[in-house]
Amino acid sequence: MKHIIIILFLISFGTLSVAQDYAKWQAAFEKSYALEKKQDFKGALDVLESCYTENSYDCNIRYGWLYYNLGDFPRSKSYYKKAMEILPYSLEAKFGYVLPLAGLGEWDEIISIYKSILKLDPKNTIVNYRLGAIYYERKDYQAAYNYLEEVINLYPNDFDSNLLFAWTNLQMGKLKEAKVLFNKALLISPQNESAKEGLKLIK
Repeated sequence: MKHIIIILFLISFGTLSVAQDYAKWQAAFEKSYALEKKQDFKGALDVLESCYTENSYDCNIRYGWLYYNLGDFPRSKSYYKKAMEILPYSLEAKFGYVLPLAGLGEWDEIISIYKSILKLDPKNTIVNYRLGAIYYERKDYQAAYNYLEEVINLYPNDFDSNLLFAWTNLQMGKLKEAKVLFNKALLISPQNESAKEGLKLIK
């Protein structure tokens, strides 16, 4: 798999060497970053127009990010999707793709993307936590439990995971476990109101 990833990356980057002068391409990106820093996202896009290459991973992921910041979620989504097609193993592109999906409220597609990330990286704590949070909001507490447990096993002192796992256990009627987790959360953040509220519900 590693060899495939490297080959795909070289193909993606190498196509630019044929059509573009590296110095011109790098200068355009430098100007784009400077304009982005000033919150001029439209300008940051405009300076890349002259060197945009459809089969370039770098161009498409950059366009996806800038259109996302402009609030144009459909166009952002389309460019991130192109980036994923060019480099299918890129977690960077998949995480980027989720941004406009969230803006568009396409949560089923987000779940699908997150699960595809876990196929490549089963221990990814960001994805496991976010899936846990999504399923908690959907009141699918067993699914939330499974994903959050993975995070807690890897990072026992992560506050957000302890707190959400505590609430998940509470919703499942696992009061003893919830009490332990709420108290653990208070060890990490002693004045947290959500953890205190959870303990009151158990008492």
